[in-house]
Amino acid sequence: MDHASTFIILGLLFLAGLAADQLGRLTRLPRVTMLLLLGLLMGNAGSGLIPGEVALWFDAISIIALSMVAFLLGGALTKKNLQQHGRAILTISLAIVAFTLVIISVGLVLAGVPPGLALILGAIATATAPAAMSDVIRQSGVVSGFTDTLRGIVAIDDAWGLVLFSLVLILAGQAEGWRLVLSGVLCDLGGAVALGLAIGGLASGLTGRLTPGEPLQAEAIGIVFLTAGLALWLEVSFLIAGMTAGAIVTNFARHHERAFHEIENIQWPFMLLFFLLAGASLDPQVLRTLGLTGGLFMVLRVAARLIGGYAGARIAGVPSAEAAWYGPALLPQAGVAVGMALVAGEQFPHWSDRIMAITIAATVVFEILGPPVALLAVRRVQAETLPEGRG
Repeated sequence: MDHASTFIILGLLFLAGLAADQLGRLTRLPRVTMLLLLGLLMGNAGSGLIPGEVALWFDAISIIALSMVAFLLGGALTKKNLQQHGRAILTISLAIVAFTLVIISVGLVLAGVPPGLALILGAIATATAPAAMSDVIRQSGVVSGFTDTLRGIVAIDDAWGLVLFSLVLILAGQAEGWRLVLSGVLCDLGGAVALGLAIGGLASGLTGRLTPGEPLQAEAIGIVFLTAGLALWLEVSFLIAGMTAGAIVTNFARHHERAFHEIENIQWPFMLLFFLLAGASLDPQVLRTLGLTGGLFMVLRVAARLIGGYAGARIAGVPSAEAAWYGPALLPQAGVAVGMALVAGEQFPHWSDRIMAITIAATVVFEILGPPVALLAVRRVQAETLPEGRG
């Protein structure tokens, strides 16, 4: 593809994203859903307006966009937020992960699915979509205890899910190599946290010093890109590394708000391309291969989110107006689940086709339908708590 075509396509993508954003505002639908649907219509599954060469940009764009999301989500883990909502964040996230694994695994086994495969699918279902969740909260414009807790949950629940997934691989048939599997996940998570601590510590001392009170935009971008690049080079989770770095900066840096504001100011163009290309990469044809097992998987995941979110919220003692809405707000699912499915498919090639078909089909459904439900949850909680003077 020549330079002229590249710039023309980029210009059209940005303008198409702007149109989808405005349409989302008019229809009160999440712009995430509108962008995914537009990408689906413009991709190979639709009109083919997005060439295959452009779709190849998705990996690089997704790393940039998700690194920024991870850094901002880590910024939600402030001392103040953890003091006020730490119990809810920890309890609800663990409850949702546990209930998701148990309900889906048991339900699928009762439906005749092999126990090992059921456990793997249950672990994959624990993953959420941090980018979609972050943008839904931002689009809603709501700042409340509910949204602060949601940000905290999204920042850590995929970490719980990755640990659980690794343990499930052992239980599902990797007994001979359990030390290798367990040491692998510990190195991945531990290395990511260590990298985030190192970069976050250095960034904390730098932020606010280059230009007194006003960190340069290049500084914020450099921190995010450096974190992502080093994480990929070290083969550790760039999401967890970014979240850890963001948490350190928000708690220890001077003028840390300005660093996060700089990232927020440049984040949207990358997010726009990310969601458009994500939509273009979706293949609705996989829904035809879903079958009864896949349909049951999705029904059980919805039930698990509702039950786990409510149970965790009640244990944590959150206000009753919020308790029933944590599960619906955490329905979106995206790339982390597909990554888990790829790993599981390599470990269990005889189940690979079923794992990939069910995971990708469920991702298509939850990535498109999940954000509207999440936005509804945020708005309903806001509407129910406003009369009490909370917001």
